[in-house]
Amino acid sequence: MRLSGVALGTSWSALIAAPPVGCEAAIEATLAAQAIALSQWEPRSALSRFNRAPIGEWQAIDADLAAVIDAGLAIGRASDGSLDIAMGELTDLWGFGPTGPRDTVPDDTAIAAALAKSGSGAIQRDGNRARRTADVALDFSGIGKGYVVDRVADALEALGTEDFLIEIGGEFVGRGIRPDAQPWWVELEDPPGIDLAPFRIAAHGVAIATSGDYRRFFRDGERRLGHTIDPRTGRPVENGIVSVSVIAGDCMAADGWATALTVLGLQRGMDISAREGIASRIVTADGAEALSPALEVML
Repeated sequence: MRLSGVALGTSWSALIAAPPVGCEAAIEATLAAQAIALSQWEPRSALSRFNRAPIGEWQAIDADLAAVIDAGLAIGRASDGSLDIAMGELTDLWGFGPTGPRDTVPDDTAIAAALAKSGSGAIQRDGNRARRTADVALDFSGIGKGYVVDRVADALEALGTEDFLIEIGGEFVGRGIRPDAQPWWVELEDPPGIDLAPFRIAAHGVAIATSGDYRRFFRDGERRLGHTIDPRTGRPVENGIVSVSVIAGDCMAADGWATALTVLGLQRGMDISAREGIASRIVTADGAEALSPALEVML
């Protein structure tokens, strides 16, 4: 069965072997539920309500919100703060959030003000609750889509299907095998203008996420600024990285680490990939390709 649709501001698709009844309904219901839980574009979402809650007051949160917060905080600590789930002010400032796109670069004063209202150090967790200790806003654009892919995969498994490939906005989870006993083959996309040898991954019990500066960007004259913002500077990343792909056991981890490694850059990204055992591929603007030790072992 081949299915496809639009949700969460992007497209999704699925290939399912021996599909049980109700696959499409299960996918669409899961996508709708996650939009209500995790979208900063949805005012009724659990994330939006948390961002509006009084500063300093503990808020009861559901399992979805807790899972993404905890993973985001953990990757942030392990990546020297290169992933920050509390930088909603910066995302909005640069035109990549719910406030919509902008056509001018924000000035230094505005960037400094948004930086002052960002930082996951102001997010505290305790059991099934969380709170903001300062006026920051959660933003899951660097990790949340991966979590949704995982939840859709779980929903399909709950129906009894074991063999499928699910994709949302270019992020994949593959489980089981194809009807011809082959794995679900996924070929990594090369950035525009860069010609590399084909890189195919057997998506058998793994997730794949790619972060690239060529999908969403902001133009400043001749400059093209990618949508990935360095939470340490408050500005879009300009370090020569055009694409980062990560293979992991779950798509939330792959998504979060792809974002963090994009911010870290080539050398530091490879160093932390080696330290953390991350299977990553980094492509630079000059066409160079670097593979982490964990990915070399997989090859």
